[in-house]
Amino acid sequence: MTQSLERHTLRPHGVYALHGLAVLPTANPATGQTQPELIAVDAVRGYIIAVNPETDDTRILNPHNAADFIGVGGMTIWDNTLWFTRGDSIYFCNLDDFIAQRFITLPYALQGLAVQGGAIYVSCQKEALIYVFSRDSQKEITSFYAPGVGVENLAVRGEELWVTDTVEQTVYCMDRGTGSMHFSVLTPFSSPTALTFYPHPELDEDLLYVAYAYEEPYIRDDPNAANPYQLTFRDRTFIHPLHLYHNAENHYTLSNGYRIEMTYTEELSPLDAVELKDFEWHIALPVNTPRQRVHGIESIGLPFETRVIQEQPMAVFKFDHLKPFEARIFGWKAILDVRGIKYNLKPGDVSDLPELPPEYPERYLVDNDNLAMDTDTVQRAARNAVGRETNLLRQVLSIRDYVYDRLEYGIKPHIDTPDVALKRGMGSCGEYVGILLALLRLNGIACRTVGRYKCPAQAELREVPMQPDFNHVWLEFFVPGYGWIPMESNPDGMNDRGPHPLRFFMGLAWYHLELVKGAKFESLMKDGKRLPKTEVSMGDLAINHVRFRILEELPPPTPSTATDPTA
Repeated sequence: MTQSLERHTLRPHGVYALHGLAVLPTANPATGQTQPELIAVDAVRGYIIAVNPETDDTRILNPHNAADFIGVGGMTIWDNTLWFTRGDSIYFCNLDDFIAQRFITLPYALQGLAVQGGAIYVSCQKEALIYVFSRDSQKEITSFYAPGVGVENLAVRGEELWVTDTVEQTVYCMDRGTGSMHFSVLTPFSSPTALTFYPHPELDEDLLYVAYAYEEPYIRDDPNAANPYQLTFRDRTFIHPLHLYHNAENHYTLSNGYRIEMTYTEELSPLDAVELKDFEWHIALPVNTPRQRVHGIESIGLPFETRVIQEQPMAVFKFDHLKPFEARIFGWKAILDVRGIKYNLKPGDVSDLPELPPEYPERYLVDNDNLAMDTDTVQRAARNAVGRETNLLRQVLSIRDYVYDRLEYGIKPHIDTPDVALKRGMGSCGEYVGILLALLRLNGIACRTVGRYKCPAQAELREVPMQPDFNHVWLEFFVPGYGWIPMESNPDGMNDRGPHPLRFFMGLAWYHLELVKGAKFESLMKDGKRLPKTEVSMGDLAINHVRFRILEELPPPTPSTATDPTA
């Protein structure tokens, strides 16, 4: 039962969008004992439901006045009283009759709610604040800035205030008295809408449950339509345990993870008659990082030799003689454990840094990838992006936001140089990376590319072969004394003009696969030199195939889960 609860997804029956979670001790008539139940609110139907975490059994607690709870933003239980937000007001009611009474009204719409003793915590996205009110006097005690940019929900445990943010895909642990941040952690699914701590029946600890609610696209089969297959949307909501391990020494937090099988193969399918002798085909292999562990790699189709080149493990396939129009399939299969990771560095942590390692400037501060760093357009952008800022973390964030504000995301058949992309105002993920690399390096910040694929973020599809729509690259920047820190290069689906989410600034979701760092992912080599494209083009010679299978959800992370943070 321990394993099923720790990794069991709760799917309450008949609900559309859960926006509140709480725990209520309930008497079990069969045993005479008190057993905690999860209480949730469906903001679409107005149902207050009790959910059995083991069986998903669902009961509606307010069958006669569900309409009064439609549009609830946040909910909690304190001292046998249910508290909730709706519109611009906070309400409370007795659990016996669910007759709402207004507590207080504020100028703007309210979302998350938590109650602890005499203090009431409520979040307001419009004002980007979390207010604290006195339950007795209804007067404001204090307020502090909300940590994210989306709709937030709240829970209190002891002296900690826990906040979840729909846009950031993040849960924050804060001091409930001051609002200072302890750490943050990425959620395994998008759009988290509520959270609560549930006392585990067998473990001497609480499970942190997080609710999720969003719309998902699907193909609807309508036999009465001229086109029976129609793209439409449906509501999706569920509750899942969030596990985390906070590594305070190395300033990061790990969250839920999955064991994934990834295969990368090349299918030789030349467009023209090509004959090559005595050459090597290099393909990068996955690497161990604090959030990713390689369990095993084996060859597909042809044997390969593993060789470390520029600190990057490569699969080296040797060809004595490739004849015209020869057909082959070759590559590798890897079993990987991957988790979400969020680094929790603050500007004050990097105020007095040591120098870069002596070999880094010539590797990570130069134009070694057609970055147009000598052009006026790029050099002017590098100056404007940071202004007078001198703190490394703030510089990186300023550069990121500068690029986000000036580019729209778009996919193109080729990658232009940073000067061209900046003038055009649109770029693919590869062009975002190029601009960021150029601006960071011109400001003396060592950085490198990372990639190259993301597993489709559908953790519920176990053992189903899945193909990514595109390859993907992001980057890492180096903080002396701390190591390489990840950063998503493009807005990753966020199209609005600021404030930009920080979810993947110093963080990666579980579905990012780290295969190559600061080196070429794939190349054709002869006599120790890369074959020029004028002689042979890899794209004209072969077709690549990438496939993922999610095998299982991993147990909760522990100190032994993480690998060397400097890897």
